[in-house]
Amino acid sequence: MRRVINTSRRTLLAALGATAAGPLIGLSTSPAAAATTSPAGAPAEAPRAGASASSGMTGPRSSMTLTGAPHDIAALTRASVGALTATVLPGTPARTEIRCAGQPLAVLTTGARTVLMTGPERTFTENKRTFEDRFERTLATAGSWGNSPAGGSWSVFGGVRTGTPEEPVYAEFTIPERGAGRAVLSDTLTGRFATLRDDEITDVDVRCNGRFDKVPAGNACSFALVFAYSGKDGTDPSTHYRARLSFTTQGGVDLRAEKVLGGDATVLKTAGPLATGVPANTDWTIRVRREGARVQIKAWRTAAVEPAGWTMEFTDADPAYAKGRVGVRGFASTGCTNLPVTMSVSHFNVMEASWEKPPSVTHSHWVRLLDAPYDGTWTPAVEAVVRGWAGSLAPDALSYAAMFLPGAPQVTSGQKQPVGAQVLGQAGYGKADGQGLRPVGADFHDYMDRSWSFPDKVAQPEEGQVGSLDCSGYVRMVYGYHMGVPLYSGVDPAKLALPRKSGAMVDHAPGARVATKADDHRALAADTPIQPGDLVLFDANDPVDANEPYPVDHVGIYLGLDTDGLRRFVSSRKSSNGPTMADLSGASLLDGTGTYALGLRTMRRI
Repeated sequence: MRRVINTSRRTLLAALGATAAGPLIGLSTSPAAAATTSPAGAPAEAPRAGASASSGMTGPRSSMTLTGAPHDIAALTRASVGALTATVLPGTPARTEIRCAGQPLAVLTTGARTVLMTGPERTFTENKRTFEDRFERTLATAGSWGNSPAGGSWSVFGGVRTGTPEEPVYAEFTIPERGAGRAVLSDTLTGRFATLRDDEITDVDVRCNGRFDKVPAGNACSFALVFAYSGKDGTDPSTHYRARLSFTTQGGVDLRAEKVLGGDATVLKTAGPLATGVPANTDWTIRVRREGARVQIKAWRTAAVEPAGWTMEFTDADPAYAKGRVGVRGFASTGCTNLPVTMSVSHFNVMEASWEKPPSVTHSHWVRLLDAPYDGTWTPAVEAVVRGWAGSLAPDALSYAAMFLPGAPQVTSGQKQPVGAQVLGQAGYGKADGQGLRPVGADFHDYMDRSWSFPDKVAQPEEGQVGSLDCSGYVRMVYGYHMGVPLYSGVDPAKLALPRKSGAMVDHAPGARVATKADDHRALAADTPIQPGDLVLFDANDPVDANEPYPVDHVGIYLGLDTDGLRRFVSSRKSSNGPTMADLSGASLLDGTGTYALGLRTMRRI
């Protein structure tokens, strides 16, 4: 049963405004805590058996922390701010830099409300999101298992290959009806591999359920959970570990751990028989927990209770297996005479996991908003507002953006309308259709499950979208509901309000245009004057409204430079099922040659 944390908005913002160094807010502290903060409609998860309190897997999925000491914060308090100087910076859009005792304090942009303040240093980071795929979708075309909710897309390999070299299709993989991904074993020459496109997983606690539609004849068939799986685009099965269940011709089930390199398997551990006389279509569960060099494995009949202990354990610190994908593999041994045999996978669950290098952004920028756009004149009234922000830990736009990432606790509104509605907390992208696709449509008021009166329309919440935000809904939640920018249901002719669609934000979002890329195949120029808090708008190749002047279909918020010096953004995405700053199904970067780096079109400053 899911326990809802009914924290008031005032209580949370008081915590956000605390002046002590250390965690500003921990978005998740344990597997049990993470279970209480799933978006509405998401499956709750029980505390993990065998979890280690010291494991990196059990830490926060996302976090926003202060990295300075208390005396560093005090250096920027109101009392310490003396005379200020204003200097107009070169370039477009026009900007004014405010300094105190020679140190930067604020940057204002003519035509925009955004003020970039210098404040206590913060670090934003995100680790691997837990997820569960029950295959609640049907795919009309063979050759795919589609997208796993929050797990990214499945990559399949093995069997008869059609399509193109760049986009091969293996027709043996299907989801003809909801409830299971299927792979047909029609030969004894190649295995059937289905892995999730996430190559950076290191430690992991993962389990899956599988079965065969026949008891094999002549020789065994096997079903395996694979991990640390690497190769070209995940389709080369030459390097991986696997926990392998062999189903014998007599209905027996044996378990072994294997290490595969160059197509050759080395048996590391064996156990069996785990059962005898097992009929066809009997579900079995395999669970693997990997922490550093230690690997623990167990398997059991799904209808039975999970064993308390591990069936086998081994250690291996081989660096070739340090990270890689997770997935499944089916295989028919040479001599199996009753082919084809169909393997069905009905449940795949990453309960805990860590990336080798979680994305992390550290800087001292805080994104504040004036009540009206800055007109280019540094006045005593504007100065008073900026002085009031000096050293403040009150939530800014980036604070709110982080409060919808994986593991963020649910927070309800105590005073601000609508009272009693959830206004912060981990968000999904939106409800999936029968094919597992997540169409756009979840706006900020859908997340809150409340109707909303816009100047141009009264909108009702869409059924099934509570706790969800699509890309523009996420931006509107941060800048509109929390930061107070006006909102329209459609497009504001006066361009003073945030429109509903990302494509309309190109020309109709309030504020100033920072830059527009002239070439959609070129990375963002190094000297582009982008700053944290800017809206970044992309052509991510989704279907676009033909009436929109720009082929833009995705929007995010620029975060800043990550630990590799690359420009990273946060956005709500279908593949990750909600807001993310990570690289699942596409790097969240404005540099390089990835989908978003090349798809970036326009940047705007509110």
